[in-house]
Amino acid sequence: MKQRYSILLGSGSYLPTRIINNEDFGEHTFYDQQGVRLDKANQEIIRQFEKITGIRERRYVTDELVTSDIAFFAAKEALASSNIDGESLDYIIIAHNFGDVSAVNPQSELVPSLASRVKQHLGITNPNTIAYDLPFGCAGWLQGVIQADFYIRSGDAAKVMVIGAETLSRICDPHDRDSMIYSDGAGAVILGVTESEVPVGILAHCTRSYSHELAYLLKMGRSYNPDYDGNRLFLKMQGRKLYEHALTIVPAVIKACLAKAGLVIDDMDKLLIHQANNKMDEAILRNLYSLYKQKDIPADVMPMTIARLGNSSVATLPTLYDLLIKGKMAGHTVGEGDMIAFVAVGAGVNVNAVIYKIHEPA
Repeated sequence: MKQRYSILLGSGSYLPTRIINNEDFGEHTFYDQQGVRLDKANQEIIRQFEKITGIRERRYVTDELVTSDIAFFAAKEALASSNIDGESLDYIIIAHNFGDVSAVNPQSELVPSLASRVKQHLGITNPNTIAYDLPFGCAGWLQGVIQADFYIRSGDAAKVMVIGAETLSRICDPHDRDSMIYSDGAGAVILGVTESEVPVGILAHCTRSYSHELAYLLKMGRSYNPDYDGNRLFLKMQGRKLYEHALTIVPAVIKACLAKAGLVIDDMDKLLIHQANNKMDEAILRNLYSLYKQKDIPADVMPMTIARLGNSSVATLPTLYDLLIKGKMAGHTVGEGDMIAFVAVGAGVNVNAVIYKIHEPA
């Protein structure tokens, strides 16, 4: 008997044109959380940063662009790659956390919603195309995919666009060394429906929120520079605590999601993980395999973009998927029948995973 499944029909991404190398932070003045200037030379700070995070460069938007603009660019590419008319979309879901933040007035603009702005940019006039935003930390785009799956499986929708877009360069503290982690970008996918007698597309998903004890590991706060002129709030992260908790929480969620799909680690062809920190992601991968008592990890199981794209929050996963599925990730290929595990962790602390079996649209 055939059942409804959600499959990915197309994807798109936007990589900002400004490339910021690590050396570009050489003239910054960095302070610690107590407002004390770091006594190490910037060259040493940058060298240690690259060793831990794996980041060599990142992308920033140019001054005339905001988050909804680059979300639109990715959305337009996703529509083109799937050959879908935007008027046929049932939902447009945009994951972000800070709205539109302009270069000249760095405050979050959230009205109208970014989804409404993108729908308008796309020229979609259909009032039955429901557009809304989803703030869920760095796990927001994947949660949007999960919501889309619910809509599709229930019969409420046949086509859903899910976008992840962020301009973190506009909300990071130039006096905080963590600012070197953050980048800008956008990625989009379109999910559709297929009927199949065998499981295809989205097979399972899991979401966890650890808000009771970990809610404020990422939050907004004042600049670390005690002499900073102004009352702006910047993104702040307790990186060490997030790292420590992620190493146990994230592998457990992936394993639970694989089990929900009736699978084990050997069934997973690729792990697409939120590009947060190279050292952390590699440790999560090792811990995941250790849950299955396995020490040998396939060399090509976890494609990474963080070295050249940095951490663009909700945009990292859809961008990674778009590059992978279009053959733009050197050393990595996927095709019909391959099993992909998506996983993300971010502010909240929210963690989610999706198991997806690649199925070419009919």
